[in-house]
Amino acid sequence: MDIHNDPEDIEYLDAIELRKRPVTDEQYRKFEGYAAEIFSAFGLDLNSPATKDTPRRFIKALYDATEGYDGDPNLLKVFDTECRGEPDCRISQVIEGPIRFFALCEHHALPFYGTAYVGYIAHENIIGISKLTRLVRLFSRRFAVQERIGQQIADALETMLHPHGVAVLLEAHHLCVEMRGVREMAPTTRTTVWRGHFAEDATLRAEFFSACKFQHDDR
Repeated sequence: MDIHNDPEDIEYLDAIELRKRPVTDEQYRKFEGYAAEIFSAFGLDLNSPATKDTPRRFIKALYDATEGYDGDPNLLKVFDTECRGEPDCRISQVIEGPIRFFALCEHHALPFYGTAYVGYIAHENIIGISKLTRLVRLFSRRFAVQERIGQQIADALETMLHPHGVAVLLEAHHLCVEMRGVREMAPTTRTTVWRGHFAEDATLRAEFFSACKFQHDDR
């Protein structure tokens, strides 16, 4: 893979570089104490066999749910394109989905979850299909907002592959809407990102939506 000294390339490398977050045992114990204090103040009885370890489990679950910050070096590997100059090289799409994802809303630290569809039109390079799932999970397993996840996936694919186009569709349910505030039950939030040929060509967008089994009026 040819990574230049372009700031976007460096930012991408920083996002995927494997690095274990430096949380010490002492910090874990301190965080568990904070969690215990909050849970107790909010009404949870921590003196039962079922709940005495809840603060520890909560902190560990929160760390696991945000493992996207640890990076994923497997995303450095790309391959030469399979397209050999045929007429459809600029319109043939690679689409993966539905890819299930879970994230934590950075506004309330409550989960949002759903499915992602990721597509691109190859130029000089392609990526292993499983890496598209890895990309979604890299950016969703963080404190995030749905719109940014889609942008980050598209940015990463453009940096890795320099494709003719990128399309990202995310569909999610947000517990910060369902559990608090307006308490709207089972609303669906859809966000899209279009780059390159997808931004220019409504036919390609319609083909992408059709492959994702969505009916969309793209006027």
